[in-house]
Amino acid sequence: MKGFIQNIEELAVNNDEFRQVLYTAKYCQLVLMALKPGEEIGAEVHTLDQFFRVEEGSGEAVLNGVQTAIRDGFAVIVPAGTKHNIINIGTVPLKLYTLYSPPNHRDGVIHHTRADAEADTEQFDGLTTEYQVD
Repeated sequence: MKGFIQNIEELAVNNDEFRQVLYTAKYCQLVLMALKPGEEIGAEVHTLDQFFRVEEGSGEAVLNGVQTAIRDGFAVIVPAGTKHNIINIGTVPLKLYTLYSPPNHRDGVIHHTRADAEADTEQFDGLTTEYQVD
């Protein structure tokens, strides 16, 4: 079957990886994230649009210096060129998923920790989840 159809809330809540790429299409990418208490994604700016949805925990979204409290059920849209960060300010892991448009990471990549993510300098290589070699 082409496409991705799964219970995203269940996947996000059960994820313990800092970053896990679930599905990569030509124009967007679905990624799970889990931030430990006090952990953050790290301030960054992309040339692409990004969407976050919080499934568990509480945190803070920082967009161009404006801090906003977020928690279970919150969505955050980060337009391309916006300096942003997501910070876990709670006492339990912050579980969320994000959509990059277009894709930003290699398909299937898993970063167990933020340090793993920062050490990985490779970006999206153009290969999608359903890429087939003929």
